[in-house]
Amino acid sequence: MSSSPAQAPSLKATLQDAAEQLLQAKVAFGHGTSNAHDEATWLVLWQLGLPLDSDLNSVGSLLLSPEQTAQVRALISQRISSRKPAAYLTHEAWLQGIPFYVDERVIVPRSFIAEVLAEGSIDPWLSEQTLRVLDLCTGNGSLAVLAALAYPEVTVVGADISPDALDVARINIERHQLQDRVTLVQSDGLANVRSPADPRFDLILCNPPYVNAQSMASLPAEYQAEPVLALAGGSDGMDFIRRLLKDAPAHMSQEAVLVLEVGNEREHFEAAFAKLEVVWLDTSAGNDQVLLVTRDAMMRHAEPGQPG
Repeated sequence: MSSSPAQAPSLKATLQDAAEQLLQAKVAFGHGTSNAHDEATWLVLWQLGLPLDSDLNSVGSLLLSPEQTAQVRALISQRISSRKPAAYLTHEAWLQGIPFYVDERVIVPRSFIAEVLAEGSIDPWLSEQTLRVLDLCTGNGSLAVLAALAYPEVTVVGADISPDALDVARINIERHQLQDRVTLVQSDGLANVRSPADPRFDLILCNPPYVNAQSMASLPAEYQAEPVLALAGGSDGMDFIRRLLKDAPAHMSQEAVLVLEVGNEREHFEAAFAKLEVVWLDTSAGNDQVLLVTRDAMMRHAEPGQPG
């Protein structure tokens, strides 16, 4: 008697198997997902060409062909063996539901400033005169795009020291058809973001390199796959930020504000800038990731007799 062919696996079973493999391999999450199930769902649905917001209860019974099964297994194996973030394998990531192209030239976008823009948390500090926005350390351009979408009346400059990152940002600006409102500039910090003839900025967004040296040394492989230039902030993580807070007022209009992400470095930030008056903004990760500081506060902080 001939044996019957093996039954084709369902999408649900394939997801469960992929999640279990990711768990057993102890891959690190944090580049768009926080757990093995969500990561497996992202990779499997993407490989199968299904919408990432598919109702798993509806599509879970779908049976995979041998070719589809082999493709999914190969992708999960690549995720495990390479330790690259999933976004580098799919070349896509999302912030606030907006898709962005990514590759190894940029860090995977995950800034909590995206939440602040979407929720309007900073709107009380803005006005009809908020017309010119700078996204400093723009990376793949995601915050520049989100700012342009959130505030249709503004123009945005996206600046980054990396020409490779700017090439990726250009892809996203064109993808979202914002070429008329978002300009890209290569700049080391604020050095090249405006000429004497340019108006100053009314809002600066910045998700800078801020990871301290000790944390950099212990990052999981997935984070080590990202450009070091976009992550490492020196011994206490504040190297770039020190220069930014010193230079920013000269590039800001009188009522302008800076929205700055410091990740898990609030303790180091407060140690470095003990006298600086800031407002910590609420995000899904708490109220210690993103802060707002006015130009006036930075000017007062820079006055003689104001250390730290």
